Amino acid sequence: MSAGTADVIPLGQDRPETYGDAVEAYLRSAGIGESSKRIYRISLTTWAWLACGQQPPLGKDRRAAQAPATRFAALADPATSQLLAGAFVERSRLVDADTANRELSIMKAAIGWWRNRGWLADNPILGIERRPAPPDRTKALSRDQLAALFDLKVGVREKTLWKMLYETCARAQEILTLDIADLLPADKRGRVLSKGGATDWVHWQSGTAQLLPRLLKGRARGPLFLTDRKASARTPTTDVCKLTGRGRLSYRRAAELFEALTRPLAHPGIVDAAELELRGGWTLHQLRHSALTHEAEDGTNTPTLLARSRHASVRSLERYARPGVDAVADHVAGRDPAARRRSI
Repeated sequence: MSAGTADVIPLGQDRPETYGDAVEAYLRSAGIGESSKRIYRISLTTWAWLACGQQPPLGKDRRAAQAPATRFAALADPATSQLLAGAFVERSRLVDADTANRELSIMKAAIGWWRNRGWLADNPILGIERRPAPPDRTKALSRDQLAALFDLKVGVREKTLWKMLYETCARAQEILTLDIADLLPADKRGRVLSKGGATDWVHWQSGTAQLLPRLLKGRARGPLFLTDRKASARTPTTDVCKLTGRGRLSYRRAAELFEALTRPLAHPGIVDAAELELRGGWTLHQLRHSALTHEAEDGTNTPTLLARSRHASVRSLERYARPGVDAVADHVAGRDPAARRRSI
Protein backbone atom coordinates (compact mmCIF):
# COMPACT_ATOMS: atom_id res chain seq x y z
CA MET A 1 0.00 0.00 0.00
CA SER A 2 1.47 3.35 -0.98
CA ALA A 3 1.74 6.40 1.25
CA GLY A 4 -0.55 8.39 -1.05
CA THR A 5 -3.63 6.12 -0.95
CA ALA A 6 -6.70 6.52 1.22
CA ASP A 7 -5.97 3.13 2.83
CA VAL A 8 -2.94 4.38 4.77
CA ILE A 9 -2.99 3.25 8.41
CA PRO A 10 -3.34 6.31 10.69
CA LEU A 11 0.02 6.99 12.25
CA GLY A 12 0.19 6.54 16.01
CA GLN A 13 0.17 9.76 18.00
CA ASP A 14 3.08 8.50 20.11
CA ARG A 15 5.39 7.92 17.15
CA PRO A 16 8.95 8.95 18.17
CA GLU A 17 10.82 11.67 16.37
CA THR A 18 14.09 9.81 15.93
CA TYR A 19 14.94 6.37 14.64
CA GLY A 20 17.06 5.74 17.75
CA ASP A 21 14.08 6.36 20.04
CA ALA A 22 11.96 3.97 17.95
CA VAL A 23 14.66 1.31 18.32
CA GLU A 24 14.74 1.70 22.10
CA ALA A 25 10.94 1.55 22.30
CA TYR A 26 10.97 -1.72 20.37
CA LEU A 27 13.74 -3.21 22.50
CA ARG A 28 11.88 -2.39 25.72
CA SER A 29 8.88 -4.37 24.50
CA ALA A 30 10.68 -7.22 22.73
CA GLY A 31 10.86 -9.50 25.79
CA ILE A 32 14.52 -10.45 25.25
CA GLY A 33 17.47 -10.64 27.62
CA GLU A 34 20.12 -7.97 28.01
CA SER A 35 22.72 -9.84 25.95
CA SER A 36 20.22 -10.25 23.10
CA LYS A 37 19.25 -6.59 23.36
CA ARG A 38 22.84 -5.64 22.70
CA ILE A 39 22.91 -7.71 19.49
CA TYR A 40 19.53 -6.33 18.41
CA ARG A 41 20.64 -2.74 19.09
CA ILE A 42 23.83 -3.16 17.05
CA SER A 43 21.90 -4.72 14.16
CA LEU A 44 19.18 -2.05 14.18
CA THR A 45 21.72 0.77 14.45
CA THR A 46 23.34 -0.57 11.28
CA TRP A 47 20.18 0.40 9.42
CA ALA A 48 20.60 4.04 10.51
CA TRP A 49 23.70 4.17 8.31
CA LEU A 50 22.02 2.28 5.49
CA ALA A 51 19.05 4.67 5.54
CA CYS A 52 21.51 7.46 4.69
CA GLY A 53 23.12 5.43 1.94
CA GLN A 54 26.23 4.87 4.07
CA GLN A 55 28.03 1.85 5.49
CA PRO A 56 28.86 1.44 9.19
CA PRO A 57 32.57 1.16 10.00
CA LEU A 58 33.98 -2.35 10.16
CA GLY A 59 36.01 -4.02 12.88
CA LYS A 60 37.34 -1.99 15.80
CA ASP A 61 36.43 1.30 14.09
CA ARG A 62 32.76 0.49 14.76
CA ARG A 63 33.11 0.72 18.55
CA ALA A 64 33.48 4.49 18.85
CA ALA A 65 31.51 5.38 15.73
CA GLN A 66 28.35 7.47 16.13
CA ALA A 67 25.46 6.42 13.91
CA PRO A 68 23.86 9.15 11.79
CA ALA A 69 20.97 11.01 13.42
CA THR A 70 17.95 9.76 11.48
CA ARG A 71 14.36 10.94 11.70
CA PHE A 72 11.99 8.03 12.12
CA ALA A 73 9.58 9.58 9.61
CA ALA A 74 12.28 9.17 6.94
CA LEU A 75 11.49 5.45 6.82
CA ALA A 76 8.18 6.32 5.20
CA ASP A 77 9.94 8.08 2.29
CA PRO A 78 10.16 5.93 -0.90
CA ALA A 79 13.59 7.43 -1.52
CA THR A 80 14.76 5.93 1.80
CA SER A 81 13.52 2.51 0.71
CA GLN A 82 15.68 2.77 -2.40
CA LEU A 83 18.69 3.81 -0.31
CA LEU A 84 18.13 0.86 2.04
CA ALA A 85 17.91 -1.64 -0.80
CA GLY A 86 21.11 -0.43 -2.45
CA ALA A 87 23.02 -0.07 0.81
CA PHE A 88 22.00 -3.58 1.93
CA VAL A 89 23.44 -5.04 -1.27
CA GLU A 90 26.74 -3.32 -0.47
CA ARG A 91 26.52 -4.39 3.16
CA SER A 92 26.12 -8.00 2.04
CA ARG A 93 29.33 -7.69 0.04
CA LEU A 94 31.32 -6.41 3.03
CA VAL A 95 30.16 -8.86 5.72
CA ASP A 96 29.36 -12.57 5.79
CA ALA A 97 25.89 -13.76 4.82
CA ASP A 98 24.98 -14.79 8.38
CA THR A 99 25.62 -11.26 9.67
CA ALA A 100 23.65 -9.61 6.87
CA ASN A 101 20.74 -12.05 7.29
CA ARG A 102 20.66 -11.57 11.06
CA GLU A 103 20.50 -7.79 10.61
CA LEU A 104 17.70 -8.18 8.07
CA SER A 105 15.67 -10.52 10.29
CA ILE A 106 15.95 -8.21 13.30
CA MET A 107 14.94 -5.19 11.22
CA LYS A 108 11.92 -7.08 9.87
CA ALA A 109 10.80 -7.89 13.42
CA ALA A 110 11.19 -4.25 14.51
CA ILE A 111 9.29 -2.96 11.48
CA GLY A 112 6.46 -5.38 12.18
CA TRP A 113 6.19 -4.02 15.72
CA TRP A 114 6.34 -0.40 14.53
CA ARG A 115 3.61 -1.05 11.96
CA ASN A 116 1.40 -2.71 14.57
CA ARG A 117 1.81 0.42 16.67
CA GLY A 118 0.69 2.53 13.73
CA TRP A 119 4.07 4.23 13.45
CA LEU A 120 4.66 3.06 9.87
CA ALA A 121 2.16 2.56 7.08
CA ASP A 122 4.42 0.64 4.72
CA ASN A 123 7.38 -1.70 4.95
CA PRO A 124 10.52 0.25 3.90
CA ILE A 125 12.55 -2.93 3.35
CA LEU A 126 9.92 -4.76 1.31
CA GLY A 127 11.67 -6.68 -1.47
CA ILE A 128 15.03 -6.97 0.30
CA GLU A 129 15.88 -10.68 0.29
CA ARG A 130 18.09 -12.79 2.49
CA ARG A 131 21.57 -13.53 1.17
CA PRO A 132 22.42 -17.15 0.25
CA ALA A 133 24.38 -18.62 3.15
CA PRO A 134 26.26 -21.84 2.34
CA PRO A 135 26.48 -24.21 5.33
CA ASP A 136 29.62 -23.82 7.42
CA ARG A 137 31.20 -27.23 7.99
CA THR A 138 34.12 -25.90 10.06
CA LYS A 139 32.41 -24.78 13.28
CA ALA A 140 33.40 -27.83 15.33
CA LEU A 141 36.86 -27.47 16.85
CA SER A 142 39.26 -30.35 16.46
CA ARG A 143 40.41 -32.30 19.50
CA ASP A 144 43.88 -30.81 19.10
CA GLN A 145 42.38 -27.30 19.09
CA LEU A 146 40.46 -28.10 22.26
CA ALA A 147 43.60 -29.42 23.92
CA ALA A 148 45.35 -26.14 23.07
CA LEU A 149 42.36 -24.19 24.42
CA PHE A 150 42.37 -26.00 27.75
CA ASP A 151 46.13 -25.46 28.03
CA LEU A 152 45.77 -21.66 27.84
CA LYS A 153 47.05 -19.76 30.88
CA VAL A 154 43.77 -18.23 32.02
CA GLY A 155 41.95 -17.81 35.32
CA VAL A 156 39.98 -20.56 37.02
CA ARG A 157 36.68 -18.89 36.07
CA GLU A 158 37.42 -19.16 32.36
CA LYS A 159 38.87 -22.67 32.71
CA THR A 160 35.75 -23.87 34.54
CA LEU A 161 33.28 -22.17 32.20
CA TRP A 162 34.92 -23.50 29.04
CA LYS A 163 35.33 -27.01 30.42
CA MET A 164 31.73 -27.06 31.67
CA LEU A 165 30.36 -25.84 28.34
CA TYR A 166 32.21 -28.60 26.50
CA GLU A 167 31.47 -31.40 28.94
CA THR A 168 27.76 -30.56 29.31
CA CYS A 169 27.07 -29.76 25.62
CA ALA A 170 24.98 -26.91 27.04
CA ARG A 171 24.18 -23.48 25.66
CA ALA A 172 26.34 -20.72 27.13
CA GLN A 173 23.37 -18.75 28.45
CA GLU A 174 22.11 -21.82 30.32
CA ILE A 175 25.42 -22.31 32.13
CA LEU A 176 25.89 -18.61 32.89
CA THR A 177 22.51 -18.46 34.63
CA LEU A 178 23.41 -21.33 36.97
CA ASP A 179 23.32 -20.60 40.69
CA ILE A 180 25.38 -22.59 43.17
CA ALA A 181 22.13 -23.97 44.60
CA ASP A 182 21.42 -25.55 41.20
CA LEU A 183 24.49 -27.80 41.42
CA LEU A 184 24.66 -31.38 42.59
CA PRO A 185 28.46 -31.79 42.68
CA ALA A 186 28.40 -35.37 43.97
CA ASP A 187 26.27 -36.39 40.97
CA LYS A 188 28.21 -34.16 38.54
CA ARG A 189 25.07 -32.47 37.30
CA GLY A 190 23.17 -29.20 37.53
CA ARG A 191 19.65 -27.88 36.95
CA VAL A 192 19.26 -25.36 34.10
CA LEU A 193 16.43 -23.44 32.52
CA SER A 194 16.55 -24.55 28.89
CA LYS A 195 15.59 -22.75 25.73
CA GLY A 196 11.80 -22.63 25.70
CA GLY A 197 11.50 -22.47 29.49
CA ALA A 198 11.81 -26.16 30.42
CA THR A 199 13.86 -27.18 33.45
CA ASP A 200 16.52 -29.76 32.56
CA TRP A 201 19.64 -31.41 33.91
CA VAL A 202 23.10 -30.98 32.43
CA HIS A 203 25.86 -33.46 33.25
CA TRP A 204 29.60 -32.85 33.43
CA GLN A 205 32.72 -34.94 33.82
CA SER A 206 35.84 -35.00 35.97
CA GLY A 207 37.44 -31.96 34.34
CA THR A 208 34.65 -29.69 35.56
CA ALA A 209 34.33 -31.52 38.87
CA GLN A 210 38.00 -30.89 39.69
CA LEU A 211 37.74 -27.17 38.87
CA LEU A 212 34.49 -26.34 40.69
CA PRO A 213 35.93 -26.29 44.24
CA ARG A 214 38.63 -23.87 43.10
CA LEU A 215 36.01 -21.63 41.51
CA LEU A 216 33.66 -21.65 44.50
CA LYS A 217 36.27 -21.03 47.24
CA GLY A 218 33.75 -21.85 49.92
CA ARG A 219 30.81 -19.94 48.43
CA ALA A 220 27.54 -21.79 49.05
CA ARG A 221 24.98 -19.56 47.32
CA GLY A 222 24.56 -16.95 44.61
CA PRO A 223 25.58 -16.99 40.93
CA LEU A 224 28.11 -19.64 39.92
CA PHE A 225 30.14 -17.42 37.58
CA LEU A 226 30.94 -13.91 38.85
CA THR A 227 32.33 -10.71 37.39
CA ASP A 228 35.74 -9.37 38.42
CA ARG A 229 34.28 -6.28 40.07
CA LYS A 230 31.54 -5.28 42.49
CA ALA A 231 28.01 -5.26 41.10
CA SER A 232 26.37 -1.90 40.43
CA ALA A 233 23.52 -0.71 42.63
CA ARG A 234 20.94 -1.42 39.92
CA THR A 235 21.93 -5.11 39.57
CA PRO A 236 19.08 -7.46 40.60
CA THR A 237 19.77 -9.08 43.97
CA THR A 238 19.47 -12.55 42.42
CA ASP A 239 22.47 -11.71 40.24
CA VAL A 240 24.72 -10.60 43.13
CA CYS A 241 26.89 -12.75 45.39
CA LYS A 242 26.19 -11.63 48.96
CA LEU A 243 29.58 -12.87 50.14
CA THR A 244 31.74 -10.99 47.59
CA GLY A 245 29.38 -8.29 46.30
CA ARG A 246 30.24 -9.24 42.72
CA GLY A 247 27.64 -9.70 40.00
CA ARG A 248 26.78 -12.54 37.67
CA LEU A 249 29.06 -12.86 34.65
CA SER A 250 27.13 -11.78 31.55
CA TYR A 251 27.04 -13.63 28.26
CA ARG A 252 28.41 -10.54 26.55
CA ARG A 253 31.51 -10.39 28.76
CA ALA A 254 32.10 -14.15 28.66
CA ALA A 255 31.83 -14.16 24.86
CA GLU A 256 34.15 -11.16 24.49
CA LEU A 257 36.81 -12.77 26.68
CA PHE A 258 36.59 -16.10 24.88
CA GLU A 259 36.78 -14.48 21.46
CA ALA A 260 39.78 -12.35 22.44
CA LEU A 261 41.70 -15.12 24.20
CA THR A 262 41.23 -17.60 21.35
CA ARG A 263 42.35 -15.33 18.51
CA PRO A 264 45.91 -16.74 18.46
CA LEU A 265 44.51 -20.29 18.41
CA ALA A 266 42.03 -19.51 15.63
CA HIS A 267 44.79 -17.96 13.48
CA PRO A 268 48.08 -19.61 14.49
CA GLY A 269 49.99 -18.11 11.57
CA ILE A 270 49.25 -14.50 12.54
CA VAL A 271 51.30 -12.76 15.23
CA ASP A 272 50.37 -9.11 14.64
CA ALA A 273 47.87 -8.02 17.33
CA ALA A 274 45.99 -5.59 15.06
CA GLU A 275 45.59 -8.23 12.37
CA LEU A 276 44.39 -10.77 14.94
CA GLU A 277 41.72 -8.36 16.19
CA LEU A 278 40.38 -7.94 12.68
CA ARG A 279 40.21 -11.72 12.19
CA GLY A 280 38.54 -12.55 15.50
CA GLY A 281 38.60 -15.71 17.59
CA TRP A 282 36.26 -18.59 18.38
CA THR A 283 32.74 -18.40 19.80
CA LEU A 284 31.36 -19.98 22.95
CA HIS A 285 28.79 -21.82 20.85
CA GLN A 286 31.61 -23.74 19.18
CA LEU A 287 32.21 -25.60 22.44
CA ARG A 288 28.67 -27.02 22.35
CA HIS A 289 28.97 -27.73 18.64
CA SER A 290 32.32 -29.47 19.12
CA ALA A 291 31.13 -31.60 22.03
CA LEU A 292 28.12 -32.94 20.12
CA THR A 293 30.25 -33.56 17.02
CA HIS A 294 32.86 -35.48 19.00
CA GLU A 295 30.23 -37.58 20.76
CA ALA A 296 28.74 -38.49 17.38
CA GLU A 297 32.21 -39.41 16.11
CA ASP A 298 32.71 -41.63 19.16
CA GLY A 299 29.53 -43.56 18.41
CA THR A 300 27.07 -42.03 20.88
CA ASN A 301 23.60 -43.13 19.83
CA THR A 302 20.95 -40.70 18.61
CA PRO A 303 18.63 -40.86 21.68
CA THR A 304 21.56 -40.03 23.96
CA LEU A 305 22.69 -37.20 21.68
CA LEU A 306 19.17 -35.79 21.76
CA ALA A 307 19.18 -35.97 25.56
CA ARG A 308 22.60 -34.31 25.77
CA SER A 309 21.69 -31.52 23.35
CA ARG A 310 18.09 -31.22 24.58
CA HIS A 311 16.88 -30.76 21.03
CA ALA A 312 13.28 -31.67 20.26
CA SER A 313 14.00 -33.48 16.99
CA VAL A 314 16.75 -35.35 15.17
CA ARG A 315 16.53 -32.76 12.38
CA SER A 316 17.66 -30.03 14.80
CA LEU A 317 20.58 -32.22 15.83
CA GLU A 318 21.86 -32.93 12.31
CA ARG A 319 23.98 -29.80 11.91
CA TYR A 320 25.86 -30.55 15.14
CA ALA A 321 26.37 -34.26 14.76
CA ARG A 322 28.35 -34.24 11.52
CA PRO A 323 31.73 -36.00 11.88
CA GLY A 324 34.60 -33.52 11.75
CA VAL A 325 37.19 -33.38 8.98
CA ASP A 326 39.80 -35.26 11.07
CA ALA A 327 37.34 -38.06 11.87
CA VAL A 328 36.40 -38.41 8.20
CA ALA A 329 40.08 -38.43 7.22
CA ASP A 330 40.85 -41.15 9.79
CA HIS A 331 37.85 -43.18 8.59
CA VAL A 332 38.96 -42.97 4.94
CA ALA A 333 42.57 -43.79 5.81
CA GLY A 334 41.47 -46.76 7.90
CA ARG A 335 39.55 -48.21 4.96
CA ASP A 336 42.40 -47.68 2.48
CA PRO A 337 43.15 -51.21 1.04
CA ALA A 338 46.81 -50.37 0.43
CA ALA A 339 47.25 -49.20 4.01
CA ARG A 340 45.66 -52.39 5.35
CA ARG A 341 47.99 -54.55 3.23
CA ARG A 342 51.04 -52.70 4.56
CA SER A 343 49.93 -53.34 8.14
CA ILE A 344 49.61 -57.09 7.62
